[in-house]
Amino acid sequence: MPRSRKAIFGILCLLALFSTGLPAASASAQASVPDRWGFALVTATSGTPPAAYQAGSWPAGFTVGVTPGGVGQTHVRFPKIGIDGGVVHVTSVAPTASWCQAQRWVPSGGNMVVTVQCYRYGGTPAFTPYSIVFAQSSGTLPAPQAFGYVHHTGSFVANQFNSAGGTNVVSGGGVGVWTVRLPGLGSAGLAGNLQVTAVDATRPARCKVGAWTPSADAQLVQVRCHNATDVPLNTGWTLTYQRERAITGGALPPHKFGYTFDNLPYNSGPYVPVPAAVNHNGQGSVNGIQSAGVGMRLVTFGALGSPPDHIQVTAYGPGPEYCNLQGVWVSAGSTQVRNVACYSATTRMNRPSFVSHASLY
Repeated sequence: MPRSRKAIFGILCLLALFSTGLPAASASAQASVPDRWGFALVTATSGTPPAAYQAGSWPAGFTVGVTPGGVGQTHVRFPKIGIDGGVVHVTSVAPTASWCQAQRWVPSGGNMVVTVQCYRYGGTPAFTPYSIVFAQSSGTLPAPQAFGYVHHTGSFVANQFNSAGGTNVVSGGGVGVWTVRLPGLGSAGLAGNLQVTAVDATRPARCKVGAWTPSADAQLVQVRCHNATDVPLNTGWTLTYQRERAITGGALPPHKFGYTFDNLPYNSGPYVPVPAAVNHNGQGSVNGIQSAGVGMRLVTFGALGSPPDHIQVTAYGPGPEYCNLQGVWVSAGSTQVRNVACYSATTRMNRPSFVSHASLY
């Protein structure tokens, strides 16, 4: 083949590659949910969290690191995923009436550094182990899959994401009360899962889901926040809504995920929450709940037990009650959460809660 014909042929091949590659790249960009994510179980004030409970979108060979701050305060470094925006959720893992909240998260040296503060009921700073997840997303998802989040400062929306391409709206409803509208993520009935975490750099704060009303065109979620002694408080918070997606926003990875809504906390069980759309199991297995004593709920995610994995818990209802994890979940074939514990002040009480699970493999 003459050189000129070879050159023309090469150009045509390149054009063909570009013409076939561009649509694929565009489709990929429209499906980039999430962009970056990471989770960990922090069991000490310094060092590397257990490998069986940490994973993320960082390159192979990197791990999460923890350094101490003030009393009850730790700094969590998620490697190589530093970016502006996103949301953080934190759940205390302790056999006592305690909680953990986010104080701030900032990119630093290419990493994402999250500062977490933990308290005993009443507002005494004290370290407890905790589970933590960070996620930042863009792009869209095909219904019925849905994912959205909001980081609200207590005064305005700092950042937000909506997988239907809409803009999430927050309106105030009195001291410590807000209503979040997630347009385009609606459902005919209750479907999906919610997680809420307080964000305050200076004061003890707890936040929860106060009420949840789905409609065909949007999810309406009430967020309620209280201080260390149950008084309504204007503070910052994060909210994530997931439906047929993991708490990180992804489907693959993580490869296994599920969530449930313990909406009958007085049911000794075992029982399977309904409607089915609030009790999702990505492996087609069953999620079940049963009592382990007053205010203690044993939650089982069938066929989802493949470490490294992750659990988040959020309380539901109009009062100041809150929930945490009594101990570290156990994963072997299925995942057993023993237990979700809910409190009124320092007394365990039967209260509704949301539980979310994600597993890398």
